[in-house]
Amino acid sequence: MPMLDTGKGKLHYQIEGDSEAPVLVLSNSLGTTLDMWSPQMPALLEHFRVLRYDTRGHGQSEITPGPYTIAQLGADVVSLLDHLKITRAHFCGLSMGGMTGMWLGIHASDRIDKLVLCNTSAAIGVPEMWNTRIAQVRQDGMQSVIPAVLQRWFTDDFLSHAPTQVERVKAMLAATSIEGYVANCAAVRDMDQRAELGRIKRPTLVIAGRHDTSTPPEHGEFIAKAITGARYVELNAAHLSNWEVAQSFTQHLLDFLLH
Repeated sequence: MPMLDTGKGKLHYQIEGDSEAPVLVLSNSLGTTLDMWSPQMPALLEHFRVLRYDTRGHGQSEITPGPYTIAQLGADVVSLLDHLKITRAHFCGLSMGGMTGMWLGIHASDRIDKLVLCNTSAAIGVPEMWNTRIAQVRQDGMQSVIPAVLQRWFTDDFLSHAPTQVERVKAMLAATSIEGYVANCAAVRDMDQRAELGRIKRPTLVIAGRHDTSTPPEHGEFIAKAITGARYVELNAAHLSNWEVAQSFTQHLLDFLLH
């Protein structure tokens, strides 16, 4: 179980694949772990050295005292790259992982080759919404929010026809630490990167879900329009598009990264 002590918290990570291949970093959403990327791993390992990690407060990474910030989560990625002596890497993040990716594109672009921002937003929700969720989780635990989260993350069709996949995602949510979850909710709540998106100069792909109510397509379109030359793709999915339409998601990701 590789673990990096950044001096500001321990991060659990996995690095797999050909040591000579280009590095691709994958960053998980709020309430999941590095296993969120399981549907993509077989195809990605054919082309890349893949670095996955549990975002601070998630999975086997340390639950340091919150609240966290997106800058803190971005700095964790830079620490991982430094530790593994990786000068530059492609980066793909979904939802909160995409918010981390935007921060890296703005503040650490010298470490990024190509950037993929999936089902994400440069600013999301009003503080009251996040404060209500934080209070609910503190009072009633993760189980109290899971049904609503799954309804946002997947279409009704996927929820009814893919019970095995839904159960795996549900288990990740259920295992998430309350303290880790609320500390990361605060990071998302306090983030607004809209004014700085134009500073991103790396080749960028933005992936959105047509039925995503958490980070609707217009959020993805806004990001793509703000980044010069960014490519925009809309998939027939809700929020966790890399699970709901895994094959299509993976193909778009590979097409962008390999060409």
